[in-house]
Amino acid sequence: MERLLTMFEEADPFATWWPTIAALTVGIVITVRTLMSGQRCPNDNQIKEQIVVVTGGNSGIGFEIAQALAGRGGRIILACRNLEAGKRAAAIIKRELGCRTPLNSLDEDDNPEDRYFVEARYLDLCSLRSVHHFAGQLMAEFERIDVLVNNAGVVFANTQMPTEDGFERHSQVNYLAPFLLTHLLLPHLQRSEQGRILFVSAHAHQGAKIDFDDPLNVGTWSVKFHAREAFAHSKLCVLLATRWMARELKGTSVTVNCCTPGLVRGTRHFRNSPLMSSLCVKAVTYPWMWLFMKNAYEGAQCAIRLATDPQLKEVTGEYFNDCEIAASSVTGQDKELAKKLYMQTIKTLESVTKLTVDREEYGLDLQLEMESELRLEEPAEAEPETETNQAADEKKWQGNGETKQP
Repeated sequence: MERLLTMFEEADPFATWWPTIAALTVGIVITVRTLMSGQRCPNDNQIKEQIVVVTGGNSGIGFEIAQALAGRGGRIILACRNLEAGKRAAAIIKRELGCRTPLNSLDEDDNPEDRYFVEARYLDLCSLRSVHHFAGQLMAEFERIDVLVNNAGVVFANTQMPTEDGFERHSQVNYLAPFLLTHLLLPHLQRSEQGRILFVSAHAHQGAKIDFDDPLNVGTWSVKFHAREAFAHSKLCVLLATRWMARELKGTSVTVNCCTPGLVRGTRHFRNSPLMSSLCVKAVTYPWMWLFMKNAYEGAQCAIRLATDPQLKEVTGEYFNDCEIAASSVTGQDKELAKKLYMQTIKTLESVTKLTVDREEYGLDLQLEMESELRLEEPAEAEPETETNQAADEKKWQGNGETKQP
């Protein structure tokens, strides 16, 4: 031991370059990691008693968004395909937030967890009928909705296996179903003092292929899409629809924006990725993923700001990255393409979901308080619903100015 201590005392750090090289390497790694982690939400604004819907809130980025907004006083509904996982996530959020709550801020008989309203509801974006049912439940239970975060999505899904509604999976889960959910909930969002709609896009939209005559990609070309191309296309659709929807909602109390979380590791999106194909590949790529990719908490920061910052009250139709307005691809700024996509989306959903579209009643360009009905074509053999269930499940929908009966 004495000999070892003597060696340390007599050691000269300047006699070799290795300590300097090690220090520079550590400094570079820390700097890169800090830069790649992105900007944090620059405020801690409260959203007390605001009703927030977060799709895909049981894990990853959605979980972090839900936890942050619950901690700021929001009433959170986790819309999840895996309901059991959603219930576990809700319990974890309430438990963790309750543990952070100072006991002296509560009444003696209060349980810290009881201060936070977080619950899970079933929503399968692969089924448009599930979207209708989910929206009907919310509208029957709540008088308004303040924030809708369309976060759930898929990547590296099987492009050859369509959904039950006949659409390519990336297209429906990432774009069509959130688009439909947004329009179904729009009347309740307009009842909010300042309703906010958030779509999660991605950097991948910059490499998307899109046909002006078939922007929704429902033609035969869709079968040629690789999973990466299908994902990029769906995220470009999200961006374009955001821009045109903002124009349609001009003059109302509702804003609509989209954001990219950046490259994020540690989410279920990578379960089908080639990077997760084997243990050896994981071992090689994980250090680089840790260095150059955000974690879920960092990826959630932009959406948290969009949901809470009063400075963004009048900001709509924008694309955000790292909590700031960012430039999208040139295609993502094409107004004519955005309009074409928006109108085709409405017509396609009309034909598939048998919805009634009435712009004037929904008042896309008018600031009105309204009621709406969801009209679905039920099978002939279906049992008649009760009057209560019909009131909860019926809804009209906004569109392109035409009225189409089911």
